[in-house]
Amino acid sequence: MIALGAVAACSTRPSYPPAPQAVDAPSLRYKIGPLDTLNVVVWRNPELSATITVRPDGMISMPLVEDMQAAGRNPADLSRDVERALGKYIREPVVSIVVSTFQGVYSDQIRIVGEAAKTQAVPYRQNMTMLDVMIQVGGLTDFADGNGAILIRGAEGGKQYSIRLKDLLRRGDISANVAMMPGDVIIVPQSWF
Repeated sequence: MIALGAVAACSTRPSYPPAPQAVDAPSLRYKIGPLDTLNVVVWRNPELSATITVRPDGMISMPLVEDMQAAGRNPADLSRDVERALGKYIREPVVSIVVSTFQGVYSDQIRIVGEAAKTQAVPYRQNMTMLDVMIQVGGLTDFADGNGAILIRGAEGGKQYSIRLKDLLRRGDISANVAMMPGDVIIVPQSWF
């Protein structure tokens, strides 16, 4: 009798509302993040062009430009600042910055922890869904309680939603697919049985 009560207590989990299928995500311009790789092209000045990795402190350095803040900024605005800095040395510089490998700013990344095949932070992309995230992390482990997973929505002050990963991934129930937002956290618990 006591063992039955213990099993019942272990099997109950908090009840959260289901995650919304669609969200009103604002159209976001990409923000450069630490460890992004930038291709900086200075028109008619190939000696000043460079491929740069944003340092962990969010700064970049390139020929004639030292310690400029890059993280948290969009590439177009950063291009204009590099043009102003180079304008001290060359006449009318034209700079283009292209992000070639991206991580994004930490606050916009989607984190998945627990019984995912690869727990990691995933850069947010416009119109990203739960299925996109799960493909990137390689799905669930054999021990995952996919339908017991929780979505914590940072944009809504940490509001928690239940999500049905097992239905989505193992049963192909596309109605379990939900839209993601920057800063979401997905927690996949371990199954007891």
